Amino acid sequence: MSASVIDFVATEARFGAHNYEPIEVVLARGEGVWVWDTEGNRYLDCLSAYSAVSQGHCHPKILAAMVEQAHRLTLTSRAFHNDQLAPFYEEIAALTGSHKVLPMNSGAEAVESAIKSVRKWGYEVKGVPDGQAEIIVCANNFHGRTLGIVGFSTDPETRAHFGPFAPGFKIIPFGDAAALEEAITPNTVAFLVEPIQGEAGVVIPPAGYFKTVRELCTANNVMLVLDEIQTGLGRTGKLLAEQHEGIEADVTLLGKALSGGFYPVSAVLSNNEVLGTLRPGQHGSTFGGNPLACAVARAAMRVLVEEGMIENAARQGARFLNGLKDIRANTIREVRGRGLMLAVELHPEAGRARRYCEALQAKGILAKDTHEHTIRIAPPLVITSDQVDWALERLATTLTQDLS
Repeated sequence: MSASVIDFVATEARFGAHNYEPIEVVLARGEGVWVWDTEGNRYLDCLSAYSAVSQGHCHPKILAAMVEQAHRLTLTSRAFHNDQLAPFYEEIAALTGSHKVLPMNSGAEAVESAIKSVRKWGYEVKGVPDGQAEIIVCANNFHGRTLGIVGFSTDPETRAHFGPFAPGFKIIPFGDAAALEEAITPNTVAFLVEPIQGEAGVVIPPAGYFKTVRELCTANNVMLVLDEIQTGLGRTGKLLAEQHEGIEADVTLLGKALSGGFYPVSAVLSNNEVLGTLRPGQHGSTFGGNPLACAVARAAMRVLVEEGMIENAARQGARFLNGLKDIRANTIREVRGRGLMLAVELHPEAGRARRYCEALQAKGILAKDTHEHTIRIAPPLVITSDQVDWALERLATTLTQDLS
């Protein structure tokens, strides 16, 4: 590392809380699928800020919308109406087929909002006794890092020394419909689940799983809440990952790519039943639904559709997945993926995935390890065939090395 990079890293270490372990590259600029560090080195971004930069870095149309709105009006709070919120509601509802929208900021806020809303629905509509509402979640889930959310995580790193935690959650195995059926009781108000478990290593459930889940939730008057914060808005080659099995959730959570990486924007999308229980003063956010956020989100959704990014994710994802499967390397245990949400799981004896991510950095690719032995690959949805092939060449060279 050069002196300037060392200085940046050392200053972060001196003043910042040590709650991340980033790859040692200091990024200064981005455009499309590419990012550049402070030394001018170029990298293909294969993380996309955990899918938040799906539309590519610094997309010019989203940037223009942000700058224009920033000159006009940025924040009013929800104490007043603004001229961007109603069009945002209308456009996101038309795009996703939703009936009600609750705008928030971060993905974790959307999850917390959904938890509050389905509990309220359970008490006021379903008739669950007060204080007895149950929400079913899956082992190895990742829904955020707030105190409420980590309370139902199964990852010891996220839970240790943060308790006590709120009750009211049941944990079952992911992809096991029989376990869901057994866990449901008259007090169950919701099943909160990721269509694909991203942080767990891009874990895809068995075919037909979500059709059975939908049937179980409908039969038992349980709200199906799909956390599509990472999988939604084209990442898997469909607008929403639920579309791969032809189902509709009762509540859908979006974030990350909803702003194209420019600004924290999230949303709870719902039927009328769930969000219809909220009354003035019962839930809110100073920044949620602000005019700047709405203008950015409107542009982010528009380019996603107009520029064919969802279809491109399906095409390039298939190309990338097939290319990864063609790599003959003793280090590889399994390759998984749907659309441009991909993972390479290494054999434990191959060593930590982080070492391979560091080796990829030296070849001009930025990827991120998860769960010790898995490399996540999720480039922006604007990636081209030539760029996929370029990445595959470097991945093949790296993964055939023994870095244990």
